[in-house]
Amino acid sequence: MILYLHGFCSSPASWKPRLLAETMEKRGLGAQLVCPALSPVPLEAIAQAEAVIKAADSPIALVGSSLGGHYATFLAEKHGLPAVLINPAVIHCRDLSHFLGEHANFHTGERFVFTEAHARDVQAMTVAKPPVERLWLLVETGDEVLDYRQAIEYYQGCRQTVLSGGDHSFTQFPQFVSQIIEFAGL
Repeated sequence: MILYLHGFCSSPASWKPRLLAETMEKRGLGAQLVCPALSPVPLEAIAQAEAVIKAADSPIALVGSSLGGHYATFLAEKHGLPAVLINPAVIHCRDLSHFLGEHANFHTGERFVFTEAHARDVQAMTVAKPPVERLWLLVETGDEVLDYRQAIEYYQGCRQTVLSGGDHSFTQFPQFVSQIIEFAGL
């Protein structure tokens, strides 16, 4: 099973989880993908993901994009799971004060406030040494939101695919959908 964790202000309506879902559905694997609408409250988002992990009756692989990549790293380390990290947020390199305040979900328009307590909770989920033997990093050098070099350094030692150009949405995702499904053992 794949548990897809979307990024900050994103949702299951984002193009990456939709493309992954369409591809898996065509292969008869539609029931093997879970992409919850994660709460904008970090501890609630982790609780949602852990509920899926606990309820799963088959092995889980994580796929996380942006902040979802940070969450996936935390969960991979905590639960011994493999994870694909797509332009992940490297939180210990970020000043989260820039994110404090009101935001709107890109797809639903739902408004929420990201607080100092939320920032502390996200920081507390930082893994000192990522479980690199179970991780696959996918980054594009054109990411305008996050510095891909921070991810390369933080995830040093794991399988890494570094692609020129692109942007934070990871434009070359369609080329990797089949490989992600195979990485998950499906």
